[in-house]
Amino acid sequence: MAGISAAQVKELRDKTGAGMMDCKSALNETNGDMEAAVDWLRTKGLAKAAKKAGRTAAQGLVAVAVEPSGNGSTGVLVEVNSETDFVARNEIFQDMVAKVAASAVGVGGDLEKLRGETFPGAGKTVDEHIAEMVGKIGENMALRRAEGITVGEGVVASYIHTPVTDGAGKIGVIVGLKSSGDKAKLADLGKKIAMHVAAARPLSATVAELDQSVVEREKEVLAEQARESGKPENIIDKMVEGRMRKFYEESVLLEQIFVIDGETKVGKVIENAAGDVGAPVEFAGFARLELGEGVEQSDDEE
Repeated sequence: MAGISAAQVKELRDKTGAGMMDCKSALNETNGDMEAAVDWLRTKGLAKAAKKAGRTAAQGLVAVAVEPSGNGSTGVLVEVNSETDFVARNEIFQDMVAKVAASAVGVGGDLEKLRGETFPGAGKTVDEHIAEMVGKIGENMALRRAEGITVGEGVVASYIHTPVTDGAGKIGVIVGLKSSGDKAKLADLGKKIAMHVAAARPLSATVAELDQSVVEREKEVLAEQARESGKPENIIDKMVEGRMRKFYEESVLLEQIFVIDGETKVGKVIENAAGDVGAPVEFAGFARLELGEGVEQSDDEE
């Protein structure tokens, strides 16, 4: 097909690691559909699953805030974007993002409620204050995302990967653990699991929580791979079932091998922690925000 640009070929290569000519062929075969081209390359055995972790135009900070409440706590993550990394290193911007995160605790990380919360000491809403700061700093900024976890009894642990300032950086994770056991030991376990989440990028906590469209797409790709290798239809289903188990082990948090010890599933690590903590431990959830994740990049950005 005519009209496949060099930028499209480069983007597909960045996503998949496949060769330039293979990427061009994939785009031609799929009429320029990027996601379909990724699947075409995977079917041909020329690419791994797309991680969608390519460069983006978004800069700024992901910040975390955790506050105790009774026997439990609430933890939140917020992402505030700026146009340049230079602004993300500005102390005024950093202070603003920290206060946005602190405000998010009161609404449990609810993004729309957060936008309307009163910004500390400003007499304006969070959205209004950010808009005012655009004029002062001279660069466009926006509150993009917020996530929260509340645990009635237990802890919410947090981790910032590659921090730019205290409590804020490029990747933020919060993990909730329910337990009546030792809080300090529970918090230590939670932080280690949060570090694992930052590195392993799970798509969900359990198999049941996986997006079904992701599951179906993976099954289709695996089935087509089996057909491409000449396997008969009567054994393709069994092959797909076996390979999906591997997919779950790579993509589902409680099925992943814990990066700290390299041998135990995260779910088993949590189960085994009861002896050390002094009470059963239940996984309550996690959230992971990576700066700029999912933001489209313009074709001419280098």
